[in-house]
Amino acid sequence: METKSSNEQLFKILIEEGFSKGDVTVFDKYTSQNFVEHQSGFIPPDLEGVKNAINNLHHSFSDFSMVVEDMITSDNKVWGRMTARGTHTGQFGPMFPTGKNFEITVIDIMHFKDGKLIEHWGVPDRLGLLKQLGMKPPPKFIMKLMSLFR
Repeated sequence: METKSSNEQLFKILIEEGFSKGDVTVFDKYTSQNFVEHQSGFIPPDLEGVKNAINNLHHSFSDFSMVVEDMITSDNKVWGRMTARGTHTGQFGPMFPTGKNFEITVIDIMHFKDGKLIEHWGVPDRLGLLKQLGMKPPPKFIMKLMSLFR
């Protein structure tokens, strides 16, 4: 039988060991074969997509870390608020390394069944990240051009 504390422990292991330290093998141990990833941008939307995203984060931000600040548990779901930090030392999407530091808030929801992660939703502050890395919004004339096509 699952307990509040066991799900919270699994949540912390997956965040601290998996996301923060980059040890994607913890997902092999604690993730169901029927796992579904709901976070936008994780391709494919399954366990391999999670591992790819973690590997990419650690490639782009060599000192990437996440700290669990708050957790709330309800039934088999754990909600967490984390702080993610890092230095942009590798290419991130189209952005070449800037050497800039970032600190953003990340909200994660993990759904567990029988001691395994079966679903994950993640909501990082992507706009805050891009702003801290120096990515600027497009010029106004580009935005006006884009509005013509809507």
